[in-house]
Amino acid sequence: MTAAVERVLALIPARGGSKGVPRKNIRMVGGRPLIEYTIETVLAARHLFHRVVFTTDDTKIADISRRAGAAVPFIRPAELATDTARSIEVVQHATRFVEEQDGVRMDWIMLLQPTEPFRTAEDLTETLRIARAEKCDSVISVVQVFAVHPMLMKRIENGRLEPWCVDEPEGTRRQDYKPEAYMRNGAVYLTRRDVVMEKGSLRGEDSRPYVMPAERSVSLDSELDLAMIEALMRRDRGVPTSGAR
Repeated sequence: MTAAVERVLALIPARGGSKGVPRKNIRMVGGRPLIEYTIETVLAARHLFHRVVFTTDDTKIADISRRAGAAVPFIRPAELATDTARSIEVVQHATRFVEEQDGVRMDWIMLLQPTEPFRTAEDLTETLRIARAEKCDSVISVVQVFAVHPMLMKRIENGRLEPWCVDEPEGTRRQDYKPEAYMRNGAVYLTRRDVVMEKGSLRGEDSRPYVMPAERSVSLDSELDLAMIEALMRRDRGVPTSGAR
């Protein structure tokens, strides 16, 4: 008897409102709306998924996404489009919709935020490989950090500068920061369906890391990020910057 094939649902969420970068999900980046990069990547790996679903509350974002090849089977309810709406509620709503429409039960949910344009299809494949090998609750993409390592974090106590949680011996070099520190980069959240639907969590109790390099971990959350992403894309295309000679 062959083992049952696990069903994986890929979800791309894109709310219309955004405080830091207005309309960031459809801002032009490298000559294309930002959301197109995530859609292109997940469609290149569509063989991994039962379905790929785009969830948004915004009809313009929905139209742009459909033109890029994404399936947008519903417009998100208004209560899931507010500043206070939680990501887990958005994921639960979309999962419930697909399961009811298709008459199936998912095994894994992969959340792919459109603010991470540099992830690849190989990143999605490797995340799934780790999840199946480790039999964990979730796999979350991270990047090793140096400039925001806990050793560099300080607090001000009675007017004095004190370590926040890890002492920084004078003269410590970047390569000597210990223990190594990692930060979620927002590119991939892969979670067991029951953890999402029954426990209301994207992490669960047993979460494993998928470590991505810094050059694929740039997220668009500010205008400065937008400038950095544009510069990286120009570099990758071999286009000289305005200051090049």
